Amino acid sequence: MQRGRPPTRRRRYDVTKERNSDLKDAVEVDGVISSSLSNGFYNVEIAGGHTVLARLAGKMSKGHIRVQVMDKVRVQMSVYDLTRGRIVWRFRE
Repeated sequence: MQRGRPPTRRRRYDVTKERNSDLKDAVEVDGVISSSLSNGFYNVEIAGGHTVLARLAGKMSKGHIRVQVMDKVRVQMSVYDLTRGRIVWRFRE
């Protein structure tokens, strides 16, 4: 026999809206991996001769997708820092 009101569930703050807004501001460009650095970082050359310091996206490392030098990849960069990015796709040859 219960007394009083039944317990209510606590609702978490929804952070998916903030995450999706960050992804909408992203810029995706294609490039070629020029060198492999330590800690899973890569130098990626994009159009115009620019170099971006990039890292594998979480889903790619979770899926055990390997990238090597001279692989063609798609890099997602924030509009706030165009010198860093994340590798989100590896093109098949």
